Amino acid sequence: MADMDDYDIPKEVPASADTERDPDSVVRGHKAAINNPNIFDKAKAHSRQVLETYGEPYEPSNPSQKTSSNADGKKDPGNVARGLKASISNPGVSDEAKQRAQEKLDAMQ
Repeated sequence: MADMDDYDIPKEVPASADTERDPDSVVRGHKAAINNPNIFDKAKAHSRQVLETYGEPYEPSNPSQKTSSNADGKKDPGNVARGLKASISNPGVSDEAKQRAQEKLDAMQ
């Protein structure tokens, strides 16, 4: 039987494809490292340098900003009401907490 190397069949995936790094994955990994509080400052500095070589200067998001707040810093009343209603209907919430949630919901309306 002939050896497979004797055929002129092109390989679908080059052998180097398994060892090459996807640039998008590298960038995502370094952005995650910068935002991870368990990573040392020296490692974060290295990640910033790597991102600059990829042309992706990155500034971590401000951790004090809440995503549930509007631009003016106020919470969306609809989201607040939905959260209170969820607390009221949640069987794992104590009766006292359900009562407080109902009072807050009544005060909103």
